[in-house]
Amino acid sequence: MTRVSGNGDTADGDAERDRVPVLLVRGDREFLVEPGDEMGTDLGVLEVPEDVQSGDIVETHLGDEFQVRRLRGPDLFHHFERTGAPMVPRDIGLVIGETGIAGGDRVLDAGTGTGVLAAMMARAGASVVTYEQDADFADVARENMSLGGVSDVVDVRTGDVTEQIESLEPSSFDVMTLDTGDAATMVAHAPDLLVDGGFVAVYSPFIESTREVVEAAHEVGLSDVTTRETIQREMQFDDRGSRPSTAPVGHTGYLTIARNE
Repeated sequence: MTRVSGNGDTADGDAERDRVPVLLVRGDREFLVEPGDEMGTDLGVLEVPEDVQSGDIVETHLGDEFQVRRLRGPDLFHHFERTGAPMVPRDIGLVIGETGIAGGDRVLDAGTGTGVLAAMMARAGASVVTYEQDADFADVARENMSLGGVSDVVDVRTGDVTEQIESLEPSSFDVMTLDTGDAATMVAHAPDLLVDGGFVAVYSPFIESTREVVEAAHEVGLSDVTTRETIQREMQFDDRGSRPSTAPVGHTGYLTIARNE
């Protein structure tokens, strides 16, 4: 999978950098290209029109066809520049489904990383303030927000959110999403930062940190505290029969949901 970005130095450069790329698909090949760009492939040169739309067919100069596909949420997982292991789409779906994130919601997110979670919550309609301690990672996340077309509703901040609690307005967030080793510290602030009825969702790959989160949630009076392991098995169908895949275990982590009452 390849991404090609425009690098023009015209007066419209800023606008060009804000263009949302499209996927050009041919069989199992995917190229991520910005409208108006040109790219070379082994099948010939592709010129992508400025007004390209999903469903269009773009031909190389040799006549080979690529179908244009609009970039959707799950595609971000595959095409975002990575600074670590991003949360997988199925876990993101659980976060959004369990907390009911929707248009107009304001989300406080900690542990931005690649930014897939923040971007997909924004695409669901929320505005997101997300904190990333590593400055280089934060820069990459900002580029990814632009790629995902959500840079106007995702505020990527560099720093440790636990050190900036006082700068956050009380009762101003509908949801908190935490993917950090010290998530229990932030959970302790959930009653102050969340609106009544707001949710906190904590993702962790380890049981020990998950237990700390659950204990912190009970200590500060959060309700409906529930932890689930996120695991999924792919099914295989062939001439011999049908069964779950024997590939590596589909465990990804532990998701704790709690509510502010």
